[in-house]
Amino acid sequence: MNQQLNIQELSIILAVKEQNPTTLNPDTLKYTNVIPNDWELASAPIIQKNFVQLKFTSGVIIIAEYNRTILVQSLVDKSIADIVIPDIAKKYAQTFPNVEYQAVGTNPNGYVPFSREQDTAHTFLTQTLLSPGSWQEEGELPMRVNLNLVYKYERASMYLNITEAAIQAEDKTTTPIVIFGANYSYKVNGESNAEKLAYLHQVIDNWQADLEAYSNLVNNKFLASLPQRVSPEVEQPIYENKAESTEVEPNLLAVPA
Repeated sequence: MNQQLNIQELSIILAVKEQNPTTLNPDTLKYTNVIPNDWELASAPIIQKNFVQLKFTSGVIIIAEYNRTILVQSLVDKSIADIVIPDIAKKYAQTFPNVEYQAVGTNPNGYVPFSREQDTAHTFLTQTLLSPGSWQEEGELPMRVNLNLVYKYERASMYLNITEAAIQAEDKTTTPIVIFGANYSYKVNGESNAEKLAYLHQVIDNWQADLEAYSNLVNNKFLASLPQRVSPEVEQPIYENKAESTEVEPNLLAVPA
């Protein structure tokens, strides 16, 4: 089996002009059929003045902030049929139609594992994605890589972040990885709230096309130049970033680290 992208999670972000985050609670979500009645909290809600987080045993996390709502679902061992947050996002927006929705972000996130031998993840970034040169030798320690790329598609722009990191297993051994995090950014169009809500539903329905384009880009283009080899077996990841985040500009539609 060749090295492949391991997609870990999908998030959908609804950016709004402003909202009261404390209106988010499990009872309201169940009463309005945004989430199933049998969903249970995995931990106590986190409730602050401008921040509420609900974490469910289903693997879904819903976060409300004053200017956005974030829905995150783990995709580990999940099939396409198991992905529920697009429908939850649409139901959520339908339940709160008077909120002024401004943008939608669809964010798949995953990683590619590399062999521990010969620092292959670092070599892939510095010798394959970047052109070798003396500029890479500057500084006291090996240069670390954090790339931000922008792809323009007809339906939306995709912002792709590529970061060197590592997975730490329970036995403290580490596996080098390269994280590929994507953000598809959609501006919500429409004059009335009803038109904006209809358009919001339309762009959320692009999630599967977005996920497939992201996966194809990484697997069939970024990894195409790699020699065929078996991907190392890794446990569920604990990410350890080796490069600090260097976003070009604050992105309301990006998932917080």
